[in-house]
Amino acid sequence: MPTTEFKLPELGENITAGDVIRVLVKPGDGVAKDQPVLELETDKATIEVPSTVSGTVTDVKVKTGEKVKVGQSILIVEEGGGAAETEASTAEAKAGTGGSGPKAQPPEAVDEGGLSQKATADTKPARAAAKGPERSAADADEENEPQPEEAAPRQKRGEVVAISRAPRAAAAAAAPAPAPEPPAGPAAPAAPSVRRIARELGVDIRHVQGSGPAGRVSAEDVQAFVRQVMAGGAAPASAPGLPASRQLPDFSKWGEIERKPMSNIRRKTSEHLGYAWNAIPHVTQHDKADITGFEALRKRYGAQVERGGGKLTVTAVALKILAGAIRKFPQFASSIDPAKGELVFKKYAHIAVAVDTDRGLLVPVVRDVESKGIIELAADLAKASEKARAGKLSLDEMSGGVMTITNLGGIGGTSFTPIVNWPEVAILGISRGSYEPVFDGNQFQPRLMLPLSLSYDHRVIDGADAARFLRWVAEAFEQPFVLAL
Repeated sequence: MPTTEFKLPELGENITAGDVIRVLVKPGDGVAKDQPVLELETDKATIEVPSTVSGTVTDVKVKTGEKVKVGQSILIVEEGGGAAETEASTAEAKAGTGGSGPKAQPPEAVDEGGLSQKATADTKPARAAAKGPERSAADADEENEPQPEEAAPRQKRGEVVAISRAPRAAAAAAAPAPAPEPPAGPAAPAAPSVRRIARELGVDIRHVQGSGPAGRVSAEDVQAFVRQVMAGGAAPASAPGLPASRQLPDFSKWGEIERKPMSNIRRKTSEHLGYAWNAIPHVTQHDKADITGFEALRKRYGAQVERGGGKLTVTAVALKILAGAIRKFPQFASSIDPAKGELVFKKYAHIAVAVDTDRGLLVPVVRDVESKGIIELAADLAKASEKARAGKLSLDEMSGGVMTITNLGGIGGTSFTPIVNWPEVAILGISRGSYEPVFDGNQFQPRLMLPLSLSYDHRVIDGADAARFLRWVAEAFEQPFVLAL
């Protein structure tokens, strides 16, 4: 029988390689078209690679831990043999597969969700999951929570308006001096976000020397190039998000050390957050919400939400509250375009939720939050969280958010300063709720208080607006009927 060589297909824009996490077939196995044969970690996500051929696997050319490139041979498949059986078994497997939902937590963990959620072996099977995407939520009483969602609806065009008070000269000043003719040849390997940064700074990315694998260009490489041109001298390439001028000391002089390579996801997280911290003038506003009444409602309606496939967590409710808040304060769902001196206002409410996984931090996006009820959002969160922990999120499912929620309540803490998820301009952090004595005018009463931390881009958002926004969010937790207004 004829044999076919299955090669690694294109994985997405500017993704040229990945690390093999798991090989899903072995010689002798039948394989059908669109059946996953390889689990691959790229610098953006962990993805399953489907086969484009059907037949019987005669040879596997890669193994776990190897780095493979687009176009590299993966399998040799003998066409025809075993294909029909494989397709039938694949269909049966899909029909019999069930999901798992978030695990209940102790009642004091009032503010868990989002980032605090880790997968556990004793996670309960999910009840019938309502339609919706990703992310399990942080329950006011749960330790391990789910997060973001995947429903991908239509996105409306953002409205672009001029920033009347923005110093337009600053954008021009940041642009480097004219560069020589770009080198001939293929475009430099770089993520779409890095290319966007280069365009905003007026840099031809083909002039930038990449410090990553195979010369991949990072955001920090672009920034280093701009500094070099502005200074008229040489600027060494640096690790993503770190200053270019300083090198680590030789730690082995003081004792035993061990070096481990960063995973692709950790490297990408480092690059993205390093750029966000350096590019955005961060300010963090703190407040507290009295959720004593909310906790009573959560216990009252928790079972009803569970029947819908989710948990009535703080994170699930926070999604709905943020959708209402950005409708009232639209600048919190905007992005700044320094090159044009404009703000881009997004007319949709897709909200991201940070999920803590064993592969690193993943941030799936729950779409159309404003049009969904809390029961549906809770189910979306549960499904998204499990999908993130299983490494099944697609790149599209982690794109398009207008604001992010990160919930550390399941771990602890009284406040923190989350980093804005660029190109967004704000992020809401939630810490662990606790009982505090609150004076009611006559005496002190024990009230369950939820700490909230709002980090924002001060180029776009004034301090007074941030205080009003966070107070509105706090009052919505305290008086849920505000969501209906």
